[in-house]
Order: sequence, then structure tokens, then C-alpha cells
Amino acid sequence: MAPSSLRSWWRSLRRSQPRSHDAGILLPTEAAPSVAPDAVVPTRPSDYRLDPIEAKKQIDRIPRFRILVMGRANAGKTTILQRVCNTTDEPEIFDGNGEKVDARMVQGSLKRGYHNIEDELVFKSNPRFVFHDSCGFEAGSEAEFDKMKKFVTDHAKATKLERRIHAIWYCIPLNESHRMVTAAEKKFFNECDSGHVPVIVLLTKADALNLDAFDELVERGFTEDEAVEEAPEVEKQLQKGCLEKIKGWLNELKFPPQSYLMLADMEQEGADCEELLKCTAAALTEEGLQGLLISSQQSNLALCMEFAIMKTLKRLIQWAAEEAEQDNLAYDLSAWFPFMVCEILQVQV
Repeated sequence: MAPSSLRSWWRSLRRSQPRSHDAGILLPTEAAPSVAPDAVVPTRPSDYRLDPIEAKKQIDRIPRFRILVMGRANAGKTTILQRVCNTTDEPEIFDGNGEKVDARMVQGSLKRGYHNIEDELVFKSNPRFVFHDSCGFEAGSEAEFDKMKKFVTDHAKATKLERRIHAIWYCIPLNESHRMVTAAEKKFFNECDSGHVPVIVLLTKADALNLDAFDELVERGFTEDEAVEEAPEVEKQLQKGCLEKIKGWLNELKFPPQSYLMLADMEQEGADCEELLKCTAAALTEEGLQGLLISSQQSNLALCMEFAIMKTLKRLIQWAAEEAEQDNLAYDLSAWFPFMVCEILQVQV
């Protein structure tokens, strides 16, 4: 797009006003006697959606998408976060008050799987995401489990919107097929109600089943060359079997996850996280949060375009009886792109 056209498009976007049908962001589920100035408390179900202009203000107040990452040690959690943020660097760590923590002081506890769940993990490559890592309760500590449960409850219903967690990724590694679902997973999905915050089970290290597939084929009498050739198909069957087993176990519990996703080859630098972002966006109930998630990632414009077109066209169909304005179309499409793009456009105006 030529610079002059770009500036015209941006001016039309800024002049446009979103329609009253636009979804806002999710509001608190419980009204508190007294709340922070930036909190919005509903009085009836219809208040769970904000006026579009107010929704935009609220989104501006929560510029980062906040995710709680759960699962046992060595489940590949840090690697996934690095791929999402397109980096190989370690995250910076901040305490609950926003003060930077000396990583050397917590490195030992991180390796053992014990640290403060309130700590925020942020990657310099994409500070639009903030992560919390919940470890420790897998070892059987009731105190650690209660601490994690309180964190989920408090941050799922926080009246300050910027303090809310927006999604939970629960990682279960498939390289430990003998203990895919442990007592820790059963305890979490039986006792921890995350409310409106979706929990997505990520089946990590799925490529580890390739070796199991190879061994199975060799045991059947295949030569090594034949086993290497046939292993990918058998690997898919093993992955499908693991997924069905885990679904069967977890879906019977009191608070089952909303979605499941198989992740493989995440150790490879530049691994594609598109399906992870799509799955997370699909699990969110509010379009405002979907937009916050998609626009927070900065390395996949194709994904931004897909959601921009898909969501905007869906809304246009719903507005078929109304007169659609081009300015509104420009506004709707732009809302799905990274904040960085909008900032660049604003500078060029």
C-alpha cells in the first residue's frame, strides 16, 4: 500500500466509530463492595458487555495478554513461551509489584520446579505477553496447591482488569507415556474452578512418540529402514491414542479443560505456534480478548489477516439488514493486527 493510501486509510480508521454491536471484554462475575477506579462491575447479565467505545478504553488499560502456564517440570513450558514470543532468550522476571527480580536468585528454584506463582515472566522480544508459571504442587504439597488455587481464583475474578489472567495452558508431556495423567492433574481438574478463564491442555513433546513407533515396528518384524519409513504414520496413531486416553480421563472430572492441542517439534527454533494461538482464541468467550491475543503476537501477519477477515465478515453478515460503512470496515479489520503496526501507522500520519 502506497504511503498516501496508507495515511488515508489510517485517517478513515481513526474517524470511524465502532458499532454498538461490537463485543467488549469480559467483566467481573462478582460485584465487590468497593472496587478500584478502573474496574467495571455489572449489575445484570446484559452488563457483561461494554459499550464499544468503553471497551476500547478498557483494552487500552490491559495492553498485555496474561497466561498462566501449568504442568510438571520438564514439560517443555519455557520452550513453548519462547516460540510464542519468537525468541531463544530467557524471560525477565518481575514480582507482583512490577519490580524486576534477579534471575540468579531464583534460577535454582526454577530448575526444581518451585517458585513464586505471582512472578511475571516477560520476554523482551514481545512484552505484550505476560506469563505466570505454576510449579511445585505436583510434588504433593497441599500448601503449594492451595496457593495455586487461590491465585487462579483471585486473578480470574480480579476487579482490576489488567490483573486478570485470560487463559491457562496446562502442559502434559507425552514423553512420559507411563504417567500421562498424574494425581496432580486429577487434583487440579477436580478441585480448581477457573470460572470464565479457559483451560487448554497442551500435549507437549508429542514427537517423542516417534521412537515408540519405531520400536513397535521393529518388534513387528520390520527392518530398520522400513520402520523409519513407516514410523510417522504409526506415530500419528499413537498420538491419537494418547489424546483419546487423556480426554477420557480428564473429561470425567469436575472441571474439565475446554480444549486439547497436540504440540510437536517445539524444540526447533522457529516452530510454528499458529495452531496454539488459534486454539486459545477459539476458547475465549469475548471477542475483545480474542483481538487482544491475536494482536499481541507480532510474527504472524497471516494469522492477523485470517481473524480480521473472518470476524469482520461474520459481523457484516449479522449486520446485513443495516447499512455498512467503509470506515467501520477499516476499523474492524485493523483491530486484529499487532499494536506495533498501529503505532507505526500513527507515526506516519
